[in-house]
Amino acid sequence: MPPDHLRFAARSSDDQRAALFDIVRDSPVLMRTLAGLRALDLPDSWLVSGAIYNQVWNHLTGRPEMHGVKDIDLFYFDADTSYEAEDREIRRAALLFPPEPPVELRNQARVHLWYESHFGQNRAPLPDSRTAIDQFASRTHCVGLRLEADYSLTLHAPYGLDDIFAFRLTPNPCLPNRATHEAKAARQRSCWPELTVVPWPAD
Repeated sequence: MPPDHLRFAARSSDDQRAALFDIVRDSPVLMRTLAGLRALDLPDSWLVSGAIYNQVWNHLTGRPEMHGVKDIDLFYFDADTSYEAEDREIRRAALLFPPEPPVELRNQARVHLWYESHFGQNRAPLPDSRTAIDQFASRTHCVGLRLEADYSLTLHAPYGLDDIFAFRLTPNPCLPNRATHEAKAARQRSCWPELTVVPWPAD
C-alpha cells in the first residue's frame, strides 16, 4: 500500500486532473488569484508553476495552505514589449492582490530582453505563454491554470500531472537549466522531504 500522499500517483490523467481541480478549488488563495487574473483580462494569461504544485503537495501531506510558497507567478503575453507597458500591468495587479504571498506578473513576450542579463544565456523570443511554461527547468513545474468566464478551469500541463502527484522532480533538459533544477530541488526538498529528485541527465 503506497503512502497516503501518493494516492493519486500513477492514476489516469482524468483522475489526476480531477484531483488537481478539487485541490485548487479548495484553496482560497489560488481561487482568489485565478479570479483576480481573470479580472485583469490580459492576453494569454495563466497562473503557473509553484503555487499550483506546492499547494498540491501541501494538501496531500496535511500542511497549511501556501506552506513553502515564496511567490505566485502569473504569465501573460502581450506584443507590446515595452517596459512601461509591463510596469503598467504590474501596478494594476498590485491593486488586486494582497501583499502576501507576493504576486509576480510578467509579460512572456519580454523574457528574451532580460534573460541573458539575469541568467547569462541567450534566449529566443517566446511565441506565447504556453511555450514559456513548457520550458521550466523541471517537467514537474510545467503546469498552468486559467479560470474561465463560466468558472471552469483550463489546464496546461505538457508533461502531464504524474510527476506532481508522485512527488517527483524530473528535469526538463530542453534548455541548459541544470543549476536551476538543482537549486529549486534543494529548496523544495527542505519544504517537502517526501520529494524524490531525478538527477539532471549527463552531458
